[in-house]
Amino acid sequence: MPQVLSSRSLELAQTLLRMNTVSANSNLELIDFARDHLAGLGVRSRLTYNADKTKANLFATLGAGKKAGVIVSGHTDTVPWDGQAWSVDPLSAIVQDWPADDADADSARIEPRLYGRGAADMKSFIAIALANAERFIESDSPFAVHFAFSYDEEVGCFGVRELIADMKDQGIKPLACIIGEPTLMVPAIAHKGVYRYKCCVRGKEAHSSLTPQSVNAIEMAARVVGKLRDMAEGFERDERRYEGFDVPFSTASVGQFHGGIADNVVPRDAEFRYEFRNLPTADAARMQKEVADYASRTEAAMKKVAPEAGFSFETICEIPSFLSSADEPVTRLAQRLARESRTTLVAFGTEAGLFKNAGIPTVVCGPGSITQAHQPDEYVTLEQLARCEQFLQGLAATKEIR
Repeated sequence: MPQVLSSRSLELAQTLLRMNTVSANSNLELIDFARDHLAGLGVRSRLTYNADKTKANLFATLGAGKKAGVIVSGHTDTVPWDGQAWSVDPLSAIVQDWPADDADADSARIEPRLYGRGAADMKSFIAIALANAERFIESDSPFAVHFAFSYDEEVGCFGVRELIADMKDQGIKPLACIIGEPTLMVPAIAHKGVYRYKCCVRGKEAHSSLTPQSVNAIEMAARVVGKLRDMAEGFERDERRYEGFDVPFSTASVGQFHGGIADNVVPRDAEFRYEFRNLPTADAARMQKEVADYASRTEAAMKKVAPEAGFSFETICEIPSFLSSADEPVTRLAQRLARESRTTLVAFGTEAGLFKNAGIPTVVCGPGSITQAHQPDEYVTLEQLARCEQFLQGLAATKEIR
């Protein structure tokens, strides 16, 4: 018989979805709600804030006094919905019936879906964890469960770095970490890294009839953009494939380009942004060094015309790749709890690499599909949420990680 989502989990999911925690906004409404919810159960939360105290991470231990436990991790921020064609209010958190994707004309199976920004990515997971907090507290499991809810994952995984540092300062050494990003409840054991940079180019302006006396910032920027394109083609042509990824090689792409003020003015300034999505087996730092070295060689000729000309680079975000294995105890645990024999690889970035690099065995497993995340009319099926609840309730009853 299919698992049925509890009314409490649905209620809390709808409550969190109605909070506007787009990354540009504060997430304190959600964090304060979670803190108060846990305080009502006798659990004390640790909050770590950003510089201006407008955002916070929450870390809480359920089962105080037990040996080190398992982290249940989620991010509280969402992407915006500006300009997207939603048919419902992104903050409405409504449940609507919809013909299931696998339904045919004869069966017409109906699938209830929860709609709203963050439904799949990933407030519903946090809500189900909170709804089952009392179960974790009262469990006779020999290890604790830690809730770790972060800020600013969507813009670079910034908040979780503070959370992990604070955890280390407190001497907390968890046994494992489960991150509830949307994987359709199939445990994910690898993803690519995401490294984004901004390049600013300073040239020398002049009337466009006097180009030999100028340094065209757009043209110099275009040379580096061309280098990035050459690198991307090289990855596709030469890099050893990592089967299981949708794109089984590293990629490079330019996402934004700005420069120039008029057709008849040689542009002094240009700026572009680009990213690498590297395989877990590839070195993103080496990729960025190759770009910087190429820019440095290009810069030599620019400075002969204008000593102030050149390139500067700024790191936007560095999200490390994640690589685990099907043999890791936490992976096998997630498979048992999810009742899945499979594992998967995912194309999107998560906080998993940061937890893994901190020495914490990690797996990614959560409800919903990434194909719904960040989209108009984002949704998650109640069936997926019920599977997630069953998963977390199973974790509360787990006696060992093996």
